[in-house]
Amino acid sequence: MSIAEIVPTVDTLRAKLDAGDYLADQGMATALFCSVRLPQPLLLEGEAGVGKTEAAKALAAALDTPLIRLQCYEGIDAAEALYEWNYPRQLLAIRVAEAAKHELSEADLFGPEYLMPRPLLRAIQHPGPRPAVLLIDEVDRADDEFEAFLFELLAESSVTIPELGTVRAVHPPIVVLTSNRTRDLHDALKRRCLYHWIDYPDLDRAVAIIRRRVPASTASLAAQVAAGVQRLRTLDVQKQPGIAEAINWTLALDLLGVSTLNEDAAAMTLGSVLKYREDIETAEERGFAWIAGGS
Repeated sequence: MSIAEIVPTVDTLRAKLDAGDYLADQGMATALFCSVRLPQPLLLEGEAGVGKTEAAKALAAALDTPLIRLQCYEGIDAAEALYEWNYPRQLLAIRVAEAAKHELSEADLFGPEYLMPRPLLRAIQHPGPRPAVLLIDEVDRADDEFEAFLFELLAESSVTIPELGTVRAVHPPIVVLTSNRTRDLHDALKRRCLYHWIDYPDLDRAVAIIRRRVPASTASLAAQVAAGVQRLRTLDVQKQPGIAEAINWTLALDLLGVSTLNEDAAAMTLGSVLKYREDIETAEERGFAWIAGGS
């Protein structure tokens, strides 16, 4: 079944995402649909913990196709993202050839059988029948040179390996890039992408997401946690908690058998939602009763 048959409309895709426990609003579902059907890379930006990575995972599940993830980090280069040569195997081949008194050419040692594909090449070489979803996660952590390297991939669904030439995708991957905006991305990269900003969900949607991801939680506890997270975001903290932290907080409370978020429960589990000592101290100064919804 083709991609067009699987997701003929935005509503179809949204329903499939919902079935996979990813509650996308209409804007998010539309951005993913356009990315899949045009096709065109999609850049998702937003604060950490709002569901950018989960969106790509849910999209792959909805399309019944593999998710191939490249986690970016400071200093990542093309070789680490694209491929590397199997040097131990090449060395073994050289020794075997020497023992047999055979000469090996450079082409003999740098053929496909010695190539170890990394995420980008695996996505390009995916055999189908449907394209893989390639998640380039936290691209803002990489440097300008790596962004420039991505241009060929995003524009032409191809990569160049000096020893082998250009490898073109038979089934061009569906590319989702995420960014936490730790730095501005280059305009040339953005021009190649659709764009969607993921904001923190409103209270009702946050409650629905928590209930979906933590089925054991009650509606009242999910609402208390969602409201508590919203209050914490009003504080001057280094890392504002997102929906991911709200889910983790609810999981911790459920594990402890807590059915109501009160002052004591907030004090015991604050480390589930705030991850910096200074942020915890700021919340403690404001008061656990306030966090739990009291005065």
